[in-house]
Amino acid sequence: MPARHTPLVENYYYHVFNRGVNKRQIFKTKYEYNRFLLLLKFYNFIDYPIKYSKFTKLSGDQRQEIWNRLDKTKKHADILSYCFMPNHFHLLLKQNSENGVTKLLGNLQNSYVRYFNIKNERIGPLFQGPFRAVRIDSEEQLLHVSRYIHLNPYSSGIVKDFNKLLIYSWSSLSEYVDGVKFPICKKDDILSSFKTRDSYKNFVLDNADYQKELENIKHLTFD
Repeated sequence: MPARHTPLVENYYYHVFNRGVNKRQIFKTKYEYNRFLLLLKFYNFIDYPIKYSKFTKLSGDQRQEIWNRLDKTKKHADILSYCFMPNHFHLLLKQNSENGVTKLLGNLQNSYVRYFNIKNERIGPLFQGPFRAVRIDSEEQLLHVSRYIHLNPYSSGIVKDFNKLLIYSWSSLSEYVDGVKFPICKKDDILSSFKTRDSYKNFVLDNADYQKELENIKHLTFD
């Protein structure tokens, strides 16, 4: 992966995203979505002991032992929010270590591309280039980006109503609204601005139709 012109800074938040080359699909099945999610969790640990491809060949007990050990170690970044769509992904990250986000994304994308290409019998790049990262400069922007990420399936038309948005499998919204058994997000930085989980849910859903309208206008203008 080419070096970034502007290094990312520790203790800052970033909206990180990328899309498939020529807008092609990067996720075709639930197994591919799930692989990407597990890679995100695995490669966020600074001291992962082996590559994920070898990790998957271990016994269940061996894998659980490694997960338990990793959960006590340092991470490249705090994952605040995520959403995976058929041809792109969004992450909201806080960098914890020097070049942490770049290292995480490098391992994540490279490992996923190898997996995707082998599984789909293809060669060549899958993503349109290096990931993009926009620095978050205010609390207002942080909350807006989290909401934007969580509304993506609705504003893009992947799901048609709020009930389906709230249970969309490849988004962290369910962690914020209901909690899940195996969360990967650090949610306090967002939820501390709201009295309850329902307050955050209302904050997201109240902007849903406006964001969808903006998305439709964008497509009419640029497609």
